[in-house]
Amino acid sequence: MLDPDVVLRSDGGLARPAVSVVIHGGPDVAGQAVTFGRLGPSVRPVLVNGAAGVIVVPRERPVSVMGFTVRNGRIAVIDVLADPARLLRLDPALWAS
Repeated sequence: MLDPDVVLRSDGGLARPAVSVVIHGGPDVAGQAVTFGRLGPSVRPVLVNGAAGVIVVPRERPVSVMGFTVRNGRIAVIDVLADPARLLRLDPALWAS
């Protein structure tokens, strides 16, 4: 469940500047769920800085990591890392089956 004032921050780095966005508000952030929904089979749960998150790994190569900040039982912040250069530095054990 999204907080009505949820914020989604995405960092695509220099390689994917179009992905670097900040989106405010439940309806607009929920609209992004359509994009993320098609990635469902590639999503695996992970801890991101000790909190709930997911890593998206189609074809065994990470394309994004999402961290969730939950307040009062609702998702208040979603931070998305989609910078290919930074994703290459992740430990493959995070998504190993």
